Amino acid sequence: MTKRTKSLNLSRRQFVLASGGAAAALASPAFIRDLKAADEFKIAAFIALTGPASLFGPTQKACAELAVEQINAAGGINGREVKLIIADGGVAPGEAAKTAVRLMLRDKVDFFAGSHDSAVRQALVATFKGKTPYVYTPIYEGGECAPNTYVVADTPAQQIGTAIPWLYKKHGLKDCYLVGNDYVWPRVLNEHTKKAVAAAGGSIVGEEYVPLGAPNKFEEIVTRIKAKNPSFVMVTVIGAYNVVFNQTFASFGLDENITRLSALLEENTLLGIGKDNAKGLYGCMSYFESVASPDSEAFKKAYLAKMGDKAPQLSLIGTDIYAGINFAAEVTKKAGSTDAAAVAKAAVDLPFKSAVGTWVMRSNRHVDKTMYMGDASSGKLEVVETFKDVASGETCK
Repeated sequence: MTKRTKSLNLSRRQFVLASGGAAAALASPAFIRDLKAADEFKIAAFIALTGPASLFGPTQKACAELAVEQINAAGGINGREVKLIIADGGVAPGEAAKTAVRLMLRDKVDFFAGSHDSAVRQALVATFKGKTPYVYTPIYEGGECAPNTYVVADTPAQQIGTAIPWLYKKHGLKDCYLVGNDYVWPRVLNEHTKKAVAAAGGSIVGEEYVPLGAPNKFEEIVTRIKAKNPSFVMVTVIGAYNVVFNQTFASFGLDENITRLSALLEENTLLGIGKDNAKGLYGCMSYFESVASPDSEAFKKAYLAKMGDKAPQLSLIGTDIYAGINFAAEVTKKAGSTDAAAVAKAAVDLPFKSAVGTWVMRSNRHVDKTMYMGDASSGKLEVVETFKDVASGETCK
């Protein structure tokens, strides 16, 4: 990603297992204190504390903490209390990999969870080498089949395969312009987009990628889009870029007659974009705060009870890490350890909790799920279509 600011130093909750409390623990012999530390089950969550996706960080952290609190309230993992370690997934891939090595060797982390970009995921997978289980959670481009790696993310088959046919039919769309950041997720996702557009009878009239790092006001790109006058724009820029692009797009008046689908449009990003710039703007994900179901309402109630009036805005990029940590807990309980072979066996058809209900990890190490089409025109992502039981489309073995 972009050049990162210095990572935030976050305080870590310390769990004291002895009934005598902190003072008694400090008074205990050193070997007893060491045993208590060893008995903790450590989950390290890589989230976006810095970089263009850092607007997701507060929600990610809050949802991760809620998952751990609920797991511990239910008895922890195989009798071990869970300790959450937050790491910055918004840094450059090499820096994230160095952090992962430290967490494995020094902190003896039992399980890793990650809600960050695909470049960081690739670096972490290469670092773990299948030795420590890892669950990847945000929207992604598909194709991750590394050993001991599990994915709860929305895939192209679930996102693009549902949204584009629906939009083309509803709005009578034809030609399409692609705008993305220049890294693996936008480029691969747009290959899926090209196939979906062609299948819907449309064509691609423009394709541009913006490097992560340099500021961009998007005036030149929007000017070129205006000249082409497509009926549809596919947006695969992220975070702050997504905000600026859509604001600029609307400032040129293009929102009046061009439909947009943003592949990473969730509530935090929409707050930045603003209602006045959201006409004809859609997102398609497995979670929106507006999803109306008993499970979704129960999750929101628990989230607000924990976080209070200052609760970060809920969104998929946040609830994804909640699901990932719950998967880590359930698969370890069933496996009885974090041994790679035991975890792989336990993961098949394993149910676990998400913010919208129970998901099931399949044998391809991905999740089939219900997808929601959100219309942002009102300034909120209102669910206008539901696609039930959409397969991940992945073929990992």
